[in-house]
Amino acid sequence: MSEMKALEQAVEQVLELAAKRGAQADVIASSGESFSLKADQGELSEYKVTASQVIGVRVIKDEHVAISYSESLEPSNLEQMVAQALTNASYTKKDPLQKIRAEGLTIRTEHSEIFQEDTATPEQKIELALALEGRIREKPLAKSAPYNGYSENSAVTLLGNTLGSRCSHQERTFSCYTTALIDHNGKQAMHIAASVARRFDGLSPDKIINDAYEMADALLEGEPVETGQYAVVFAQDCLNEVLGAFGSCFSGESAKRGINPWRDKVGEQVASPLLTFTDVAYMKNGHAIKAFDGEGFVTGDTPLIQDGKLIGMLHNSATAAHFGVTPTANAGRSAKGTLSVASRHDVISAGTSSEAEITAGEYLELVELQGVHSGADAISGEFSFGASGFLCRDGKRIRPVRGITVAGNFYKMIKEIDAVGNTVIPNYDGHFFAPLIRFARLSVAGK
Repeated sequence: MSEMKALEQAVEQVLELAAKRGAQADVIASSGESFSLKADQGELSEYKVTASQVIGVRVIKDEHVAISYSESLEPSNLEQMVAQALTNASYTKKDPLQKIRAEGLTIRTEHSEIFQEDTATPEQKIELALALEGRIREKPLAKSAPYNGYSENSAVTLLGNTLGSRCSHQERTFSCYTTALIDHNGKQAMHIAASVARRFDGLSPDKIINDAYEMADALLEGEPVETGQYAVVFAQDCLNEVLGAFGSCFSGESAKRGINPWRDKVGEQVASPLLTFTDVAYMKNGHAIKAFDGEGFVTGDTPLIQDGKLIGMLHNSATAAHFGVTPTANAGRSAKGTLSVASRHDVISAGTSSEAEITAGEYLELVELQGVHSGADAISGEFSFGASGFLCRDGKRIRPVRGITVAGNFYKMIKEIDAVGNTVIPNYDGHFFAPLIRFARLSVAGK
């Protein structure tokens, strides 16, 4: 029996068992295969092949909700899983907002680019893994490539519920990364670079090898700048980190729980008029493409901030019911997880400023951040984290900067934007798309 057929049969069995017990239910079943390689001193230090499968059920009976999961598809294990979920539900507090609502939908992710045939040979993959480590060590100042690797993952996800909805999704991803550790004249610097693609030949090993080494080399002589306030331009992955630390401000779930400072600000100006932010279901070369959400609704685009005004939040059907708004098909749920809210592609729209306008005058370009999440308070907006980068003037790097602490308030920072670039750039993993943004002032503790 094929893998897909086995999952389909398991989903149907679980739904039938739940219905016989008088419960509503939705089921998520997934299976995956992964292959990873790592190298050390010119030899493979890891060659790992793994396979996994899991099926999970969310049952709702008399407004009581619970989940259970199994890593076995054997009928007896599935029976035990459903029985356990119903037993768990009998002890949970009633939750009238959670219901199975996606009715009679048949959805399949039809974007062929996310599940392409793997045409590369094992020898090619091994050669790549060895190059990620070996070619760094060949660089003149490089001591080693302490962290490196190649991996590929393929996954199948099915979702079904007792209202007749059936959804399916397949995807395959290839990735590689490497680090360059430079040790020279008593100073050390290290930088990591990564590449993610839907095909093996879509990876960019040459680029990340050069990027990792060149950035480590460029930062090696870095020193703190004078303490003060500076305009800041974040590298894409750094900006993504900062936004991620405060992403709960867009969550209907955190608003429902009373821990979202924007809970009562929909329709109000919360950011600079230069900022427009959208949750987008499909982006070319995106890596969060999926035709349905964790409840089985069709995904779509959700405007969040338009010209600085908060338009709405991300909702599953339960949080939407709580606020009396339309669901945005942003339910998050895995086979092992409870219902939550999740974004797809985070997209900041292009502005009107050229790169020359973004980089005019003096500013800090920040390319590495340390301790972003531990140094951020999503409710107050206050943050403080370590950073490295460059002091720049008129688009040119004047000198490298290390050993500084950047602090500010996120909700104030996004109101104080000098310029938004006119070209949208993806981050390394294809989940975040944004132009360069120049923030007017952040506090920097240096020397």
